Amino acid sequence: MSTLPEKPPQDERIDMRWDGWGDPARAHGLPGGVKLLLTAVLGRTPAPPPGPDLADVTISTPPLPGDDVAALAAVVGAEHVDTGHDVRLLHAGGKSTPDLLRRRHAEQAAPGAVVRPGSEDDVAAVLAVAVGRGLAVVPFGGGTAVTGGLTPDAGTHRGVVSLDLRRLTGLVALDDVSHEATFHAGTTAPAAEAALAHRGFELGHFPQSFEFATLGGFAAMRSSGQNSAGYGRFDAMVTGLRVVTPTGTLDLGRAPGSAAGPDLVRWFLGSEGTFGVITRVRLRVHPAPEARLFDAWTFRDFAAGADGLRRVAQLGTGPTVIRLSDEEETAVSLAQVGNIGKALTRGCSAVVLHEGPADLAAARREATTRVLREAGGRPAAEKLAASWDHGRFRAPYLRDALLAAGVFCETLETATTWSNLRALKAAVTTALAEGFDREHAKHRILCHISHVYPTGASLYFTVIAGLGTDPLEPWDRVKSGVNDAIMAAGGTISHHHGVGADHAPWLEQEIGATGLRMLRAVRAELDPAGIMNPGALLGDTLG
Repeated sequence: MSTLPEKPPQDERIDMRWDGWGDPARAHGLPGGVKLLLTAVLGRTPAPPPGPDLADVTISTPPLPGDDVAALAAVVGAEHVDTGHDVRLLHAGGKSTPDLLRRRHAEQAAPGAVVRPGSEDDVAAVLAVAVGRGLAVVPFGGGTAVTGGLTPDAGTHRGVVSLDLRRLTGLVALDDVSHEATFHAGTTAPAAEAALAHRGFELGHFPQSFEFATLGGFAAMRSSGQNSAGYGRFDAMVTGLRVVTPTGTLDLGRAPGSAAGPDLVRWFLGSEGTFGVITRVRLRVHPAPEARLFDAWTFRDFAAGADGLRRVAQLGTGPTVIRLSDEEETAVSLAQVGNIGKALTRGCSAVVLHEGPADLAAARREATTRVLREAGGRPAAEKLAASWDHGRFRAPYLRDALLAAGVFCETLETATTWSNLRALKAAVTTALAEGFDREHAKHRILCHISHVYPTGASLYFTVIAGLGTDPLEPWDRVKSGVNDAIMAAGGTISHHHGVGADHAPWLEQEIGATGLRMLRAVRAELDPAGIMNPGALLGDTLG
């Protein structure tokens, strides 16, 4: 039975800071424990000069000319085409650390116009205008991308349109028998969860970008959330898509299982806006959990903790969340909550969450507890896990505070099999350390296992360093060496951040020359003029 909520909650979003993360009202300084730890590790780092105010920034790329604006206004309405200075800058890229460092420059590149379609027909009409007038189109959801996939790259075209999907929002249908929900792609994750909660359901996809990202963005990037151990990655949740391409519209996902040729839904998951615009997403949902049971664990070292997580994943004891921080990250986490004494000791920490009906969650918790004890784990204070849950979406705000204090902070991630995990961690750690040593920069490298599978796991690295007043060029060199090391050590170039423009040069090493030709052939069929997000994913342009 397909139903609609009587009064679905509204999707009330705010624009993020143009030069930082999230809600400006929630920005905060560094905790005292973190300041002490940073001083001990990096020494004193001079605070950089503040960047320019938004109003004082010069945009190097011109707005679209009047005839282009008029053509776009004719299909979406003049009030939904914006060439204003501030709005263009708010759509000038994503939220990686290099993105934010570039925002400190007095001159910025930005799209020539921001267009907000209100329907699928509007999207198709905008793409037709863009093809006819030689304009590139960059789909824009929540603006949280961190691999260069939102850079307004015109490629060979005259200008760039940022296609902001915020008007394509809301719950379209909820099938409470089949446990499927259909949403417009511009719906933010919090709005989706609120609409589902109104009917007693939950999606349960909680990446760190949760508070601002959109469902269409999750699909386009093949997102993986912090609860993916229990509910799966976002691509596993998707049961159907509607996609508007420059050459036609696709409605994909007829049945839960099909042998009617290759699964075309999967072609668009991870396509990063290069094949077309995802306009609707149909998703597997589940009843809101009755119980949420948190546990914290400690292990003598990372190897022991990783072995415990492997056993849990392979036995299928069913935690919703299971994460392991290495010794360095454990120390920083303790410092954040003011436990500076323990922050200087060794050992690894893990967070575990079980959800569901109370009796089933308790049984799964008991099974996981038994496995982790057998692996040498020791239960820790539950408040440590609750603290992680309470602060799980605050890390990007902490990064802003670090940058303001003159501390470079960036993340990268990869994944591999359990048998190769230690070798990959060592290779990435060595590449980072050697790269920073060459740049004569004091540094600290943190790592955690963020997602587990029966056959392997992901590794999520955070690096903090003192790189002086202009760290962009040194970081480009360091990151390039790390990407080479990931490929050489058998890891993936991205587990959940995506390819974007930053990782595009390494995609062929991962999927091979034939795989790259396949992707280019699909793009050429769906977007022969090459207007869709030039430079992202495939690292080249058409047209």
